Amino acid sequence: MCGIVGYVGHRQVLPLLMEGLRRLEYRGYDSAGVAVIQGGRLAVVKKQGKVRELDAALPVAGLSGSVGVAHTRWATHGEPSDANAHPHTDAGDRIGVVHNGIIENAAELRARLVADGVVFRSQTDTEVLAHLIAARPENSLVDAVRAALRQVKGAYGLAVVDAARPEAIVAARNGGPVVIGVGEGEMFVASDAVALLGHAKTVVHLDDGELAEVRADGFSVATLEGAETRKIPQALEGEASGFDRGDFAHFMKKEIAEQPEALRRTLLGRLDHRFSTAHLGGIELAAREMLDIRRVKILGCGSAYYSGVLGAHLIETLARIPAHAEPASEFRYRNPVIEQDTLYVAVSQSGETFDTLAAIQEVKRKGGRVMGVINAVGSTIARECGRGVYLHAGPEVAVVSTKTWTCTATAFALLALQLGRVRDLSAAQGARLLAGLSALPDQIAEIIAREAELAPLAARLAGSQHAYFIGRSAGFAVAMEGALKLKEISYLHAEAYAASELKHGPLALITSQTPVLAVLPDDDLLAKNLSTIAEVRTRQGPVLAITHPGVYAPDVEAAFAVPRSEPELDPILLNIPLQLLAYQVAQGLGREIDQPRNLAKSVTVE
Repeated sequence: MCGIVGYVGHRQVLPLLMEGLRRLEYRGYDSAGVAVIQGGRLAVVKKQGKVRELDAALPVAGLSGSVGVAHTRWATHGEPSDANAHPHTDAGDRIGVVHNGIIENAAELRARLVADGVVFRSQTDTEVLAHLIAARPENSLVDAVRAALRQVKGAYGLAVVDAARPEAIVAARNGGPVVIGVGEGEMFVASDAVALLGHAKTVVHLDDGELAEVRADGFSVATLEGAETRKIPQALEGEASGFDRGDFAHFMKKEIAEQPEALRRTLLGRLDHRFSTAHLGGIELAAREMLDIRRVKILGCGSAYYSGVLGAHLIETLARIPAHAEPASEFRYRNPVIEQDTLYVAVSQSGETFDTLAAIQEVKRKGGRVMGVINAVGSTIARECGRGVYLHAGPEVAVVSTKTWTCTATAFALLALQLGRVRDLSAAQGARLLAGLSALPDQIAEIIAREAELAPLAARLAGSQHAYFIGRSAGFAVAMEGALKLKEISYLHAEAYAASELKHGPLALITSQTPVLAVLPDDDLLAKNLSTIAEVRTRQGPVLAITHPGVYAPDVEAAFAVPRSEPELDPILLNIPLQLLAYQVAQGLGREIDQPRNLAKSVTVE
């Protein structure tokens, strides 16, 4: 969600802050702002809208100074507006605060401050922090921030500057990610390390309950109670080039095109042809420990959850272990039973999804074992899990997930293969799956090269207000992800149903104006899927299909065929056209594809 950038050093700060904000646009936001210490005062410019609107609102001469903070906001308290944009300041415009998260007792604190004569200029919970910090001018900045945070309940990742004490930025974390970037004679603060690529070589991640005083010549970290903590900087991985669209119109299109190479990275070093198995060293489980696993529970949100649905199917099919995926956002609220012989798998592209992090903490609190399937190296969830699988998909800038979904689904296929070979999956079956996995990147490239063939399907969907996606077994997971993609970026109403469930209610909604897209692999359920399609056509519903070559489906109006893989891996290929289809529909409707309304890439609040 919201993005934080801060700098203290010897360079002009404004270009660095603006570059960082552009890097963080992928997270989703509705306003942006900067605060620079300039000649002993705090110069603040903030604007509703995109970073380009902020850029246009800056003074012609810019803002001169070497210390500052900046922010992209995703509204929680207070509507999107110039006044509610961050940074927020105290009454004297001396303290500047940028903040991710939610202050749960903000109303109570605000009422107390108003009673003391404080006049608020925004509707936000964040402004409360600026006034609380300013109330202790006699303290050092870090002590003033510490005193303010002791009064606060809720989640935060924040950075604070003081125009009267320009030598440092104070950062703090409780639930919201905060990263310190270490340079030479300069230091950075950010909510996401991608903002620091090309500038800092090493980073330090704050943990919950920690504050940092960041100066040009170094940093110190302590707990909210004042106890010093020792932090060892880690290498910052990634390339700034991942945030360049190149010749592509949108990052989403670029990331779809990157899938073959991203998948090769996910597979690299993990295919063990000698023993016809996969090798996921990061899960840190010996064969005997794998044999002790009696159940697998997968936790994720949005596309991560849908990839988990497919992952659970793969684990049950190949390893014959009961497996189930559940939305992480609901998991801890039902007082879940945590079993010692269950492997819990947390899925998150960003590694910062708050609901997934909270679910992990609930599992660990009750003694369960957790591994992660994560794209972002060094992220909060990766560190909280301690073991797992990195996708190595590379940066995903578009808000919607494409290459990370594909790489996550493939990572689950690898996990299922490894678990299966420890049990009853034969070497011959393992070799078959290894061959299928190895072929996936080239098959995906073939599908992408045939994108133009999807135009008739896209035209049919773009002319409708409602669409239904159906599939059976693993195809239902593909249908759910396909419907999500369409609704996320085209804003059309799209729902997914198990094909077997269509006649149990949703069939009442089928008309000539409600196209149904069927995930139609050539498998042992083909005849049943064709029967469901016939039921739709009987109600005049137009049917589109993603299928395999040679499938005879007379009731289908338009179809796109993907190459055949192994049956267990077919869903990975069947999903690729649905990404391209959603993109074509959204492009035809003139939507904001990379940053769809109301959505954020990394959801760091509850």
